[in-house]
Amino acid sequence: MAAPVLHVHTKNPQGRHIQRAVEVMRSGGVIIYPTDTIYGLGCDITNIHAVNRIIRIKGRDPKKPMSFVCSDLTHISRYAMVSNFAYRILKRFLPGPYTFILPASRETPKLLQSKSRTVGIRIPDHPVPSMLVNELGNPIISTSTNRSTQEVISDPSVLLEQFGSQVDLILDCGILPVLPSSIISLVDNEIEIIREGSGDLVFFRQ
Repeated sequence: MAAPVLHVHTKNPQGRHIQRAVEVMRSGGVIIYPTDTIYGLGCDITNIHAVNRIIRIKGRDPKKPMSFVCSDLTHISRYAMVSNFAYRILKRFLPGPYTFILPASRETPKLLQSKSRTVGIRIPDHPVPSMLVNELGNPIISTSTNRSTQEVISDPSVLLEQFGSQVDLILDCGILPVLPSSIISLVDNEIEIIREGSGDLVFFRQ
């Protein structure tokens, strides 16, 4: 049975649709949701069963940690250790199409930490993930909706066809770009571009 699809407005998402998605995640469900870059598979990061379900859906190596969405810089500081150096960069570039790698705090589930105890954190410049996190009260997983060995999918109709039977709800915001976020490490107060994606990278190349 295919997951229900809710069509959400890009600029003014309907509150009832956001609430429905949050209820799904609170009950341990997995959703597909839009961001400022691509569609993501999402769940409450505190629900390990749901996180493991996303790993299985993607066919992802469990040892490869996934990033997650926070609501603001204060929220980030709960899950990562943010130096003054990192804070200035986060404040300048977030919300935006970047995933920042930072040292993980004790609040971050171990399943989402790398071997070196780092974590990837996003604040997308899009109202849907922001509203989801604020309403849920916890961060949500941020990983592209595709199999680990396949291309990123930007068309909601294709997402429904390929993942509709494996997720619990799809928030459809129309066709999105296919370029994922840029991944920038700020560990040890050093800038390292891990993946070139969306967003201006001139500052990070200096």
